[in-house]
Amino acid sequence: MSDQHLHHPIDLAPGDEEEVRVGPRLVGYFTGFGLAVLLTATSFFVAGTNLVWQPSIPVALVVLAIAQMGVHLVFFIHITTDPDNTNNILALAFGLLIVFLVVGGSLWIMSNLNQNMPMPSMDQLMQMQR
Repeated sequence: MSDQHLHHPIDLAPGDEEEVRVGPRLVGYFTGFGLAVLLTATSFFVAGTNLVWQPSIPVALVVLAIAQMGVHLVFFIHITTDPDNTNNILALAFGLLIVFLVVGGSLWIMSNLNQNMPMPSMDQLMQMQR
């Protein structure tokens, strides 16, 4: 078997690249930084202006937050659809599942506790203090 079959570019560890070209990487980072700043400024603008219909502000902020996460994933964490990125995508999906389970489970438990533990009336609270 030739040496060419043993070493594929996708088998290199991070930092082991034979030729590191800084220019394209910096352009990607600056593009991501510009988009992140633009999305952040847009979020502050949407939250602080009267030009946006008030009931739509939470939806707009959620959309801008999701866009911000996408910018960070692509430009800074380098999560792409390349074949060698499968493990990163699976790790990200598993992490999101865990976060969803923890947050969703916490909200569900707090909701059930709130429903199952009635708040005492003011008279009952006053009697407890005596």
